Amino acid sequence: MISRQGSGAMKNWGFIAMHASVAAAFIFLLQRFGLNASLESSLLWALTFAVCAAGLAYKQSNR
Repeated sequence: MISRQGSGAMKNWGFIAMHASVAAAFIFLLQRFGLNASLESSLLWALTFAVCAAGLAYKQSNR
């Protein structure tokens, strides 16, 4: 029973990491190539969106 809880926790953290990385990649590509923003600006927006997406995914996984 403990191993099930552990694998569930790892599944949640994997989901959160995947959600954050997809959001960061999307906004980076949109900013950098779609809107021709600078590299620094694109990375800053990607980091911001990754943190927000991770927070949302964390809240959803604890429902």
